[in-house]
Amino acid sequence: MPSTWLAPAKINLFLHINKRRKDNYHNLQTIFQLLDYCDKLTCTITNNGVIKRTSGNKSVKQDQDLIIKAAKALQQYTGTTLGANLSIVKNIPIGGGLGGGSSDAATTLVALNQLWDTKLTQAQLMKLGLNLGADVPVFIFAQSAWAEGIGNILSPVNTPNHYFLVVFINKHISTKEIFSHYALTISEPQGRIANFSELINAHNDCLQVAIALEAEIGVALEHLNTCYNRVGQARMSGTGSCVFNEFLTEEDALAAAKKVPKKWMSFVTRAINNSPIYNWAVAKR
Repeated sequence: MPSTWLAPAKINLFLHINKRRKDNYHNLQTIFQLLDYCDKLTCTITNNGVIKRTSGNKSVKQDQDLIIKAAKALQQYTGTTLGANLSIVKNIPIGGGLGGGSSDAATTLVALNQLWDTKLTQAQLMKLGLNLGADVPVFIFAQSAWAEGIGNILSPVNTPNHYFLVVFINKHISTKEIFSHYALTISEPQGRIANFSELINAHNDCLQVAIALEAEIGVALEHLNTCYNRVGQARMSGTGSCVFNEFLTEEDALAAAKKVPKKWMSFVTRAINNSPIYNWAVAKR
């Protein structure tokens, strides 16, 4: 029987780059805000050990798809002889800084760990997921989180369930190019933050480099900063290229969405503190 699972998007409410590491990763501080805007993963378990994608993003080769990589990583780690047919419906923009690929990989690990009955703990899955991408652990953690390290040292946070207007300019930004750019801002660590209301600097250290690489990000931010009834200034998520505004009400967010230029993709979503896979995650800790 097919089993369907949701993979939520995230935004970074701020992003500070603290240090370049010897392994070419960067230490950072951020708040990962989960959203109720999701991709949809469907899994059908097979007995032949074969893992394949039956439908999904055809622009990504099957062997490069993170859901396939995640499934094979779990299969190899646990030694299960079971296989799976995987289907993904993509809603989250690819290459926009919303973590869609990482979320898909995380949901694949969580789903197949249950469906294959491989019995890994959440901590084991997070460690396995880190090999697939620095953002994968937070989606297995399944809560909005204050993050340090390379994004894998996580503490849960409770943020208001505000609404967000997210705009994708339909252009991708290379994360590798952002982090290797000479103009990347480096910030001093701010210490631990117990409550988002205490956040002093909601800056994204990747923003100026992203605008230098793709000026339209700056144009989109300027547009969002003209919206009525927004909370604070428009921001960029992750390394871009998605930008967003925060609103207290869905009505205000939808009104702003109507004024977004048609050349850009946009959607209204709500902040969530717990992922759709949260209940499973709590049970498996």
